[in-house]
Amino acid sequence: MQINLPDVLAEVEAVFDEYEHALVSNDIDVLDRLFWNHELTLRYGAGENLYGFPAIQAFRQGRPAANLERTVTRRQVTTFGRDHAVTNIEFSRTGSTRTGRQSQTWVRMPEGWRVVSAHVSLLG
Repeated sequence: MQINLPDVLAEVEAVFDEYEHALVSNDIDVLDRLFWNHELTLRYGAGENLYGFPAIQAFRQGRPAANLERTVTRRQVTTFGRDHAVTNIEFSRTGSTRTGRQSQTWVRMPEGWRVVSAHVSLLG
């Protein structure tokens, strides 16, 4: 198994940056595009468990678009071969003392890199 091949790592870093920008700017079209459009996709959030792309999409469309900015305080991206990756971050939000964590599993699909599983949680 080849870990963090430079070209694959660069691809995942770029698509993760695209995701992060879309998240804090509430670009729902990009967020939808970057999640695998499938019933097996899941997202565990700080206050919700979402099973299947339609549930994730509905959550994104219904959430408030305010106070989405965050500062990534730690980031780790690991690729496995050419088609699988895991991204993990810790983040903080202005005015909050809680540390957030986000983990994503990415898979290269025929249409590009897609999140197949995500988990967001808060400490403290």
